[in-house]
Amino acid sequence: MSIPAMTFDERYRAIDSRDARFDGQFVTAVRSTGIYCRPSCPARTPKPSNVTFYPTSAAAHEAGFRACKRCLPEAAPGSPQWNLRGDTAGRAMRLIADGVIEREGVPGLARRLGYSPRHLTRLLTEELGAGPLALSRAHRAQTARMLLVGTDLSASDVAFSAGFSSVRQFNDTIRDVFGMPPLELRSRRRAFAGVVAPGVIDLVLPHRGPLEVDGLFAWMAARAVDGVETATDDTFARVLRLPGGPAWFELRAAAGRVRLRARLTQLSDLSTLVTRARRLFDLDADPLAVDDALSRHRELAPLVAALPGIRVPGAADPHEMLIRAMVGQQITVVAARTALTRLTAELGEPIAGFGGAALLFPTMTAIAERGAEVLRGPAARIRAITGVAEALADGSLTLTTGDDGADQREALLAMPGIGPWTADYVRMRVLGDPDVFLPGDVAVRSGAAAVGLPSDPAGLTAWAARTAPWRSYLTAHLWRAVPPKAVGVRVVGRRRGNDDPEPSDTTSVTPHPATRTEKSPS
Repeated sequence: MSIPAMTFDERYRAIDSRDARFDGQFVTAVRSTGIYCRPSCPARTPKPSNVTFYPTSAAAHEAGFRACKRCLPEAAPGSPQWNLRGDTAGRAMRLIADGVIEREGVPGLARRLGYSPRHLTRLLTEELGAGPLALSRAHRAQTARMLLVGTDLSASDVAFSAGFSSVRQFNDTIRDVFGMPPLELRSRRRAFAGVVAPGVIDLVLPHRGPLEVDGLFAWMAARAVDGVETATDDTFARVLRLPGGPAWFELRAAAGRVRLRARLTQLSDLSTLVTRARRLFDLDADPLAVDDALSRHRELAPLVAALPGIRVPGAADPHEMLIRAMVGQQITVVAARTALTRLTAELGEPIAGFGGAALLFPTMTAIAERGAEVLRGPAARIRAITGVAEALADGSLTLTTGDDGADQREALLAMPGIGPWTADYVRMRVLGDPDVFLPGDVAVRSGAAAVGLPSDPAGLTAWAARTAPWRSYLTAHLWRAVPPKAVGVRVVGRRRGNDDPEPSDTTSVTPHPATRTEKSPS
């Protein structure tokens, strides 16, 4: 699924007006200068005859261009296309950003996508103008630039944090991509007046357009699992298991910017952590495009005006997300949080050294082996949760940000205890798919009725089709539109054949996603 590609004339109008909305979505290579820029570069607009547009900076670099020293295109937010696109190129870009090539090499990336390395290289080169190694190299350069200008890490620490195998490779790449050595690039940074504790990395995470942070932090605060996560009105922090060991990170909003603070066991995990933090807060979204499309509908215009830049929360860990969604079926957010806190307290892994004692969310192996001792509720649901955990632990079920959406949904629906709501909700959160709709969600239907939309699943599904490819954001708006007094008595939903209880018409709903009943999401 994708939106139509921009024409040359549309891209040229964007660079002529220096439209920052398109930063990160393509780069402009200028043949007369040999450089490539972001669309909003303040330099004089080149003649159309001298311009070539590329979908990625890696493609421009492979064609012989270097990054503009004035606009630094690598500092732009990531492209929303990689979430919009469910094809091989989009899936590959999501996995590359998560550090798969650094950990598993091109053969590992190709294996995950179901291709040979040679065929994958050919496919990505044809589609994106660069092969997987070049795309990974560009991602490492982007991470290195962010560290050079945003931290006081030594050059060698920056090199290994960004995923380079040697300082020499790091130096060569920075000179090659940016046309200057690392220390010169660092000298261009803006001073940061904040105080950073020893061992803490502090970075700004760029994003496009407005960002509706109140809803994000409220969502996180309502679902924060004690010991793993903490949240306030303007911060969210948690510990997370990464390939190199445990990590802690905090996201906070101030003065229209989102800052990331992090402590890592291995600096080489930083790029993966940044990617996951960005996905968690949906920072690569194009809110202006979303808001423009949704506000064209009379019923939605007031919602968009009240909450510009709404985001759909992502997932820091796909496996954890699935367990949380299953635990939260048919119970309130508060009850789900209590159950997950108890599960973590009993089965989580204690860690120290990240600003105090903390717990890592239980491994899938621990939940498979001992989850039945801790979980409460219907026996069928407990068997479903431990069965899914076992399948994730032994690899018979895979769940990653690089999955094909249809294949992921089919694999989840094949598992006992997972029905359409859970499969689609996980796809929305794990893949960042912007076009998922949940017509069976009682809160969605209540919000729809409140704004004058059809409230029956069939009618609402038909109406929602006109908002494609942004139905996930429609869902988020309808969650927020639930009337304050739309609270009923929760009853157990109708039992489906696969043991995933879908919501009944009398499942309770509450006015804000931070306090909404599950089967609205955990």
